[in-house]
Amino acid sequence: MFTTMLPSSTDAARVHRFGGPEVIVMEEVPVPLPGPGEVLVRVAAAGVGPWDAWIRAGKSVLPQPLPLTLGSDLAGAVVAVGPEVTGLAPGAAVFGVANRRFTGAQAGYALAQACMVTRKPLRFDDVQAASVPVIAVTAWQALFDEAQLEAGQTVLVHGAAGSVGAYAVQLARRARARVIATASAKDRDFVRSLGADVVVDYRSERFEDAAKAVDAVIDLVGGDTQARSFAVLRPRGTLVSAVSTPDQEEAARRGVRASFFLVDVTTAHLDRIAALLDAGELSVDIGAVLPLAEVRGAHEMLDGARPRPRGKIVLAMAPAR
Repeated sequence: MFTTMLPSSTDAARVHRFGGPEVIVMEEVPVPLPGPGEVLVRVAAAGVGPWDAWIRAGKSVLPQPLPLTLGSDLAGAVVAVGPEVTGLAPGAAVFGVANRRFTGAQAGYALAQACMVTRKPLRFDDVQAASVPVIAVTAWQALFDEAQLEAGQTVLVHGAAGSVGAYAVQLARRARARVIATASAKDRDFVRSLGADVVVDYRSERFEDAAKAVDAVIDLVGGDTQARSFAVLRPRGTLVSAVSTPDQEEAARRGVRASFFLVDVTTAHLDRIAALLDAGELSVDIGAVLPLAEVRGAHEMLDGARPRPRGKIVLAMAPAR
């Protein structure tokens, strides 16, 4: 193992029991040493997403033994490298995801699977980079791995102003697909700026009137929106949800494919995203930057108990300016 001098402990956002934001406590925990296939990252910034609230509340679809440190997205510098790690060394600026349980990143130092991080985009600072991994890779996998979207096809993106949706619109547009998007009226101009051809105000308009025989639907909303989306797919079209499992009987009845998937963040996917970011072909949308000590406030935003701006919430290890 290659390492630099490390402190013995670090601050971490911890959960000892499931519940609301009040269950989150800031604690000093030992700085871990990386095992095989792991790197230790001095975290500069950590992203916050809906999955953090699900984990905190005990609603994750993945096993989450307690106690745990919250957080998956991170950006920072490698300070130690475990056995079997190649291509990364202490001092490397990286971004990515801590592990497949989506935990551990909201701390001063965090272990990360080396296969789930890569070198940080050169044009972006740590806060910007930490906002990217889960949501951008989710959008990529929904469009290209699951829906297998191709140039010239039409895709309907629900929740297009949201964190995943904004990347889905940009990536689909870059792939030369026609993009129909749903969003609120206040976000119409924003979604158009990302490359959407048509933006439907989901509160006052029916997406069924704008979307006919589309090749793919990317569902980031669920519920009634998902159920209604079957009707706008062409035969053998595809509905992909990152929210909930679609009705398989309805899919079979209509002759379409419908699936739910969990994102699988890999170095290869992150390398593609990083290249697009450095080329100026993707933009990030930061909604709020808070210091780690205010992690409860970030979760209050997730839960709707505190106003939340559009865009990704990011925790900075140093106080936000």
